[in-house]
Amino acid sequence: MPDDLPVEEPERRLSGDGVRVGAPARDGHVWERSFRLWDAYFAVTYAATLVFVLGASVPGLGIRVAAAVLFTAQVPWYVWVGRPLLRTGGEDERRALVYIDVALLLFLPSAFMVGETRLAAFVLVPQCFMVLGLRRALLGVVVINLVPVVGWALLWRPASDVLFFNSVFAVVTLVFSGVFGTWISRIMDQSSERATLIAELDASREEVTRLSAERGALAERERLSREIHDTLAQGFTSLLMLVQAVESELGHDPAQALRHLRLMDRTARENLAEARALVTDGTPAGLDGSSLPDALRRLAARHAEQTGTPAAVEVTGAARGLPAAVEVVALRTCQEALANARRHAGPDACVTVALDYAAETLHLSVRDRGRGFPLHATSGGYGLAGIRSRAAEIGGAAEIRSAPGRGTEVTVTLPVGPSLSLPPRSDA
Repeated sequence: MPDDLPVEEPERRLSGDGVRVGAPARDGHVWERSFRLWDAYFAVTYAATLVFVLGASVPGLGIRVAAAVLFTAQVPWYVWVGRPLLRTGGEDERRALVYIDVALLLFLPSAFMVGETRLAAFVLVPQCFMVLGLRRALLGVVVINLVPVVGWALLWRPASDVLFFNSVFAVVTLVFSGVFGTWISRIMDQSSERATLIAELDASREEVTRLSAERGALAERERLSREIHDTLAQGFTSLLMLVQAVESELGHDPAQALRHLRLMDRTARENLAEARALVTDGTPAGLDGSSLPDALRRLAARHAEQTGTPAAVEVTGAARGLPAAVEVVALRTCQEALANARRHAGPDACVTVALDYAAETLHLSVRDRGRGFPLHATSGGYGLAGIRSRAAEIGGAAEIRSAPGRGTEVTVTLPVGPSLSLPPRSDA
């Protein structure tokens, strides 16, 4: 059976136990191109069969013509019924049985009359495997290969040697057709399974892509929330505190009110710079053209101006330019810790900022001697959770220690060694 184009066949085949299983839709362009090859193969085989039938030496011409006419009736049956059915892979099983049965009824009488008609088996056998289940296809193969020889022998009573030759040929083609057709069916089953797996893999990839995009969007929203909380929100909080101070000072201390107004102006400008850096995803305003120790000193000085209590900055180790991610985390941690001290530590709470440069880590500590709070009572908000998240994102760790009446200390330890794959930012 010259069934050499199997993998582009039907999209619905049988499993090993004869149960029909589905497969994803085939590529329309590839299938159309391969099916045109099937059409050409069928046409050539039909034409060759007619040539052999009409050119045979026996029986008489009238019988050969009658067999040829009967056989030729298969052509319109294939074009009108078989071809559309084959293109769908025999999805309509009942219609497939009808098509094969009628094709056999047209084939067998002509094969009984003229033995050369059996060449058409090379057309009918592939069609059985294309539209029928495996068991029914094998049954069809048996009928196509053996019944024509039996009918031909009963009708013409050929010589024993001729009958032996035709019988052996029929058995050989039967075995070949069955084995080869079954093997091709197995390959097609595997191809269908692989196509299903590929479709599932594509769907999984799309789902992973969608989830990754959602995860990225969520991470970006969290990042922006932290940035806004640590910059703009704190700046607006400072402005509100200064507005309240100016309102209370206008009537009896104009000089102090004017000083606070100037501080409001500077705070608003710094907030505007932070907003611009946030929009452009650039360097934070506090680090733009400045070293980390200088930025922390400015934060401490602003804290002292707003609260009237001192804030000292202590730097140990050899100060140097560090990866931008490390300096941003340190700066934001200090901003958040100082903002919490202004809001919660009390009006007379002194603050100490300690920055230690080690060989492979940067250690920052912000400690106030204010009211303190019970750690188990903290919940919600972005402040302390944001400090921990920022540190964890670059492989660092954050710790908050506090107790009522004992003040609060916020510390972060950040890696600055080879494990952090971010380029260092050179100081101005």
